[in-house]
Amino acid sequence: MSLYDIPLTTLDGAATSLGDYKGKAVLVVNVASKCGLTPQYEGLENLQKTYASRGFTVVGAPCNQFGGQEPGTSEEISTFCSTTYGVTFPLLGKLEVNGEGRHPLYAELTQTPDAAGEAGDIQWNFEKFLVGPEGTVVTRFRPRTEPESPEVVEAIEAQLPS
Repeated sequence: MSLYDIPLTTLDGAATSLGDYKGKAVLVVNVASKCGLTPQYEGLENLQKTYASRGFTVVGAPCNQFGGQEPGTSEEISTFCSTTYGVTFPLLGKLEVNGEGRHPLYAELTQTPDAAGEAGDIQWNFEKFLVGPEGTVVTRFRPRTEPESPEVVEAIEAQLPS
């Protein structure tokens, strides 16, 4: 199954898929509102603003599996993201990224190794996967890698459609 074919739901309950972003570079990030890494929303939004017009989007995937750091309802998550960080990129409905209830999207994404060659479970909130315009996972960045770090920016720029 292609990443583009996996059914997803937006934060407001609409059906979607990564197929909606076919031909774009997409940074898929599991996000949380009450995490020490939550300020990464600012960097993610900066990437969105910088590269959206060039065929790029961030897609946030709220997840409450790490320390219960995303306990809110969809409406609470939406309000927090928009009022605190001015988030304009799409957010999915809350999903699980590890374990028996792992969403099919993350079953595929977690097969991709990080820079150290390690695939498998998500370590914490704000793990990032860059999906190229053809729908293949290009690279994976662990949670502490800042969204605007040189390695993330370079990887995004290399995947922008020409």
